[in-house]
Amino acid sequence: MNASELEAHLDGPIVHPEDPGFDEARSLWNTRFDRRPQAIARVTSTADVAGAVRFAAERGLDLSVRGGGHAYAAQTVADGGLLIDLAAMDDIEVDAGTSTARIGPGVTCADLDAATQSEGLAVPLPTVSSVGVIGAALGGGSGYLARRFGLTLDNVVAAEVVTASGEVIEVSEDAHPDLFWAIRGGGGNFGVVTSMTLRLHEVGPEVLGGQVIYSFDDADRLLRAYRDFMQDAPRDLQCYAFCFRAPPIDLFPADTHGHPVLDFVICHQDPDAADAVQAIREFGEPVLDLVGPAPYTQVQQSFDANLPKGHRYLSRAHDLAELSDGAIATMVEHVPDMAGAFTAAYFDPLGGAIADVGSSETAFAGRGAAFGFHIIAGWMEPEGDEAVIDWTTAFADDMAEHATGGVYVNLIGDDEMPERVSDAYGPNYDRLVRLKRRWDPTNLFGNNYNIPPD
Repeated sequence: MNASELEAHLDGPIVHPEDPGFDEARSLWNTRFDRRPQAIARVTSTADVAGAVRFAAERGLDLSVRGGGHAYAAQTVADGGLLIDLAAMDDIEVDAGTSTARIGPGVTCADLDAATQSEGLAVPLPTVSSVGVIGAALGGGSGYLARRFGLTLDNVVAAEVVTASGEVIEVSEDAHPDLFWAIRGGGGNFGVVTSMTLRLHEVGPEVLGGQVIYSFDDADRLLRAYRDFMQDAPRDLQCYAFCFRAPPIDLFPADTHGHPVLDFVICHQDPDAADAVQAIREFGEPVLDLVGPAPYTQVQQSFDANLPKGHRYLSRAHDLAELSDGAIATMVEHVPDMAGAFTAAYFDPLGGAIADVGSSETAFAGRGAAFGFHIIAGWMEPEGDEAVIDWTTAFADDMAEHATGGVYVNLIGDDEMPERVSDAYGPNYDRLVRLKRRWDPTNLFGNNYNIPPD
């Protein structure tokens, strides 16, 4: 790669393998992967992105694109070729009058929450604040507010996209509606999104949030009670059922340390809605009850410490049509043997506003799922790879018997591609392939949850 030629296309800096800071610049959130691009373009503008895309396309370079956050499958950085790093493009413009925010591709959930909560507004976002907003929206974006206001992608009003030819276009319902349809769920397959306009909603600054934690010994009965509770739960309430090993910290009673617990993680948009979650607190005798009024930004960041950069991660997920007895039994069977010091498995209630949108109205096809199931396997040392991967795979394979066959694309594991990508899109997949042929016929944007044009 000719460095001087690349520099002529960009205003932002270029990091080369011989430069100080190259290893940090190429490092991934998931340290199971160690990738070395030939150069890293730290773009600062849409013009930079367009120049880098044209440079890669004209020279047949392998192109990878990294936004503001992280990816379980680590496909955002490839070996060789050119990496476009969007992190510096982190502008946020909040318009309280129109209840919208226009953001750059380097913006994280924490960045956007901080900017919008000053106006008492929020976008439905994932529950880990270090995740990049646009990256999440391209695949879905499910979190505490999704049952009330839809996925992140359901709140996209418009976007600016650099296509495979290096052209810069605005997309919306009225401008290039086919591409607008595709980027709402179809991932980074169709271009580099250099800005996105999102709809805002009145949320916070305080909500009711926290956790009610039980011993896992009675998990079967507790999960059945939880299932019954969520059937009639209001859309303003989200409650995840998390399973993990209690860490050896003072917050947890000593007799729980190292043992599985069942954690009902709660967020209700009304800080005074304690009565709405009282039943969860009365499922049994909690180990901990930590629910109360709290800043929305604090609730949004409550998972951050469990998913830091620098650990080894493996993801497995399924869509569930219901939280069946079989799915509960599978959770109860596998959790006691949980492998990985930072591993968690959980059920994610869906429905509500997510299901109000038709499965073909956006590229996101999993509208009919009542629950999501996800294993986040996390550990530190390579010596743990075999045990953690084996446990995670066996657990996910058994849960598949109770699943729809669909999956949330942002949670697909690195070793599940390409097979599960088509599972994620179901009946929308063929349309996405046709659009891929139109907008990226050479598969320049192939380092993602890829939809090949052929």
